[in-house]
Amino acid sequence: MQYNVKIEAFEGPLDLLLHLIQTLEIDIYDIPVAEIIEQYMRYIHAMKELQLDVASEYLVMAATLLAIKSKMLLPNHEEELDEEFEFGEEEDPRNELVEKLIEYKKFKEAASELKSLEEERGLMYTKPPCDLSEYAKDSRNENVDLEVSLYDMLSAFQKLLRRKKLQRPMSTKIMRQEITIEKRMIEILAFLKENGTKKKFNELFPEPDREHIVVTFLAILELIKRREIDVEQEQNFAEIYMTARKE
Repeated sequence: MQYNVKIEAFEGPLDLLLHLIQTLEIDIYDIPVAEIIEQYMRYIHAMKELQLDVASEYLVMAATLLAIKSKMLLPNHEEELDEEFEFGEEEDPRNELVEKLIEYKKFKEAASELKSLEEERGLMYTKPPCDLSEYAKDSRNENVDLEVSLYDMLSAFQKLLRRKKLQRPMSTKIMRQEITIEKRMIEILAFLKENGTKKKFNELFPEPDREHIVVTFLAILELIKRREIDVEQEQNFAEIYMTARKE
C-alpha cells in the first residue's frame, strides 16, 4: 500500500533552516554548518519515510549546505594567506546564506505582524451594542490555537521511528492487513474519547509495523487539520500530548 501526500505547511527550505536555527538557539551570523546539515538531513529523511513529495528546492539547499561545508574544510595554503594579506580576508562562504536567511526572517516577521493586524481588525465591528452573553459563554469553551507546529510533529515522528526500531523483536511473524487513513482516524478518535484524558503521542502507535506507523501519523495530521483533536507541548523537545475536542 503506497501513499503520495503533499503537505502545504512547509514553506520552503529557508523556513526549515530558520526553524532549526531558532530551535537549537544558534547565532544566525555564526552558523555551525556541520550541525545544521545533520539536523536538516534528518528532516529530509523523515519526509521520505512518510513518502511525502520532497520538493527539489529542499534538495538544492542540501547541496548548497554541503558545498559550504566543503569550502570551510579546505586548508589555507601559504599562497592563499599572502593573497588575503594583500587583498583582505577571504569572504566567509556562509555569508550569502546568512543574508538570505535574514531577509527571509524579516519578510516572515512582517507577514506575521500583518496577519495579526488582520485578525485584530477582524474582531472590530461597527454594530450597536447588544447582548452577546450567549456567544461569550460558548467562546470560553473554545480551545486556543495550537502551539505545536508541523516541524514538532515531524520531529516526534522521527524519534518514534528510532524507538520502534530499537524495540522491534529479533524475529517476528507479521500478518499483512491493509488499513485506510479514514479507518485509523476513527480508531484514534475513539481511543482519545475513551476516558477523556490526555494521551501521549507515542501511545497512538501500538503496532511496530512501519506501514501502520505511517498511516497512523498521517491520520493524526488530518485530524489536526480538521481541528478534531488538540495538541499540547509545554516547551521545546518536551512530550507531546493529544486530546479529543469536545463537541
